[in-house]
Amino acid sequence: MTAAVPRGARSALDVGTGDGLLARELRDAVPDVTAVDIDAEVLARAAVGRPDIVWVPGDIMQLDVERPFDVVASVATIHHLPDMAAGLSRLRDLTAPGGVLVIIGLARASSPGDHLRGVIGALQHRWYARRRTLWEHSAPTVWPPPHTYNEVRRCATEILPGVLWRQHPMWRYSLVWRNAPSQDAASDFISGHTPPGSVASS
Repeated sequence: MTAAVPRGARSALDVGTGDGLLARELRDAVPDVTAVDIDAEVLARAAVGRPDIVWVPGDIMQLDVERPFDVVASVATIHHLPDMAAGLSRLRDLTAPGGVLVIIGLARASSPGDHLRGVIGALQHRWYARRRTLWEHSAPTVWPPPHTYNEVRRCATEILPGVLWRQHPMWRYSLVWRNAPSQDAASDFISGHTPPGSVASS
């Protein structure tokens, strides 16, 4: 995730932060990080000892977000949203000109190739579980994911022109989309200025 952070990025939004691992990684890369999750209890635990991150409980589809972010990131969250197209559009609109949207999601297998990757992923998971201590998140689980890989790819291609799509083992995919810079955004980027704003519950 952090490898995709643009040079000079000043702000980041972690959507569906859960236990806050990604938010903490983003904070090592950018000075201004906001982490959003609908589960206030999980968010409160994530916030312990990290006053340098803005923790906001709420639904990203309903929150009043007053500014875009240089980095919008989301891990295993899109399939929780009731409307994938609306969710991708929302995250796109929160990405500042010149910024990047990075999504790691989960999809359902529907082709022989998908099922083969699923088997490989299951074997990978078993191997890691035996040889390493795996971290288990405390967020609710939705399984199987509601959308197939093909459905996700078609939707992402329509909503995020030029998106970089990759399919991975263990039922995962990644989307990386870079928003075209505007003239004003280029000036802000050079000066290192990020427009002021906040995130508040509607």
